[in-house]
Amino acid sequence: MDQLAEALLRYTEKQPGKSPYMTPILAILRSDHPNPPAHMISRPAMCIVAQGAKWATFGDQKLEYRAGQALVVGVETPSIGRVVEASPGTPCLVLAFELDLAIIRSVAEGLDAPPQLTGEPGCGVFVTDFQGPLADCALRLVRLLDTPQAIPTLYPVIMREICYWLLTGPHGGDIARLTLINSPSQRVISAVHSLRGRFRDTVRIEELAAVAQLSPSAFHRQFKALTSLTPLQYQKQLRLLEARRLMVSRGVNVETACFEVGYESPSQFSREYARMFGAPPKRDVTRTQIRIQDERAGAQASI
Repeated sequence: MDQLAEALLRYTEKQPGKSPYMTPILAILRSDHPNPPAHMISRPAMCIVAQGAKWATFGDQKLEYRAGQALVVGVETPSIGRVVEASPGTPCLVLAFELDLAIIRSVAEGLDAPPQLTGEPGCGVFVTDFQGPLADCALRLVRLLDTPQAIPTLYPVIMREICYWLLTGPHGGDIARLTLINSPSQRVISAVHSLRGRFRDTVRIEELAAVAQLSPSAFHRQFKALTSLTPLQYQKQLRLLEARRLMVSRGVNVETACFEVGYESPSQFSREYARMFGAPPKRDVTRTQIRIQDERAGAQASI
């Protein structure tokens, strides 16, 4: 972990602009101070803390992960993230990369002793220790950035190795459930994708349960276990995140955004928006736009 932190620190100190630093194979995040909560849609990924600490909230589940630990997200779901331990002398350093579920499936199928699965889907988000062989893989990923010509050959090999260690580790069963075709988790994930594509519409729980090949009560329970949200909470957060994006990035007014994402009542929209983001739509959009402008100005000044 010390070597990984040193490699990330050296990389960020050579880069223009501000975090996050996006590369062809991974993202590097550096925070010199704790930051306010950030709402987002998390996709299948691994976020490794080499230094400092973060927490992430998925529904009513709050996970803290610090140096030597990683957050593993196996299902697309709304979340809130925050850096909680950072300073200019000891910045929070995070390495993040997407998880290719097809690669995980391929590695799992080649194991002599695949992880044991139960009939219930596991949790789609968890924290795991990231030391030993996994830390070595992460360090090699960062070092690949110095030899971009080697990335096409070596990156897939390192990713397969990471998948191997995840599948043979303490959360191997949870990882396997998320990738194996026709597993309970995969069927629920299919319903998640259906809801994701139709979040503006009125979607009945029976329709989603049919996609997952489950009874409505079993589907509701397994959806909550996988995403830490009920289907209604999941849909509501998607709607509000999209409304915020429309207002901040496209200048759409509150009423238009409300109807665009599927709400019928502007007053209900405003109440639920304020409950999620901590301020009514207009005030939140204004402060978000000011923060973005300040960050852009700071990035330009540092180039």
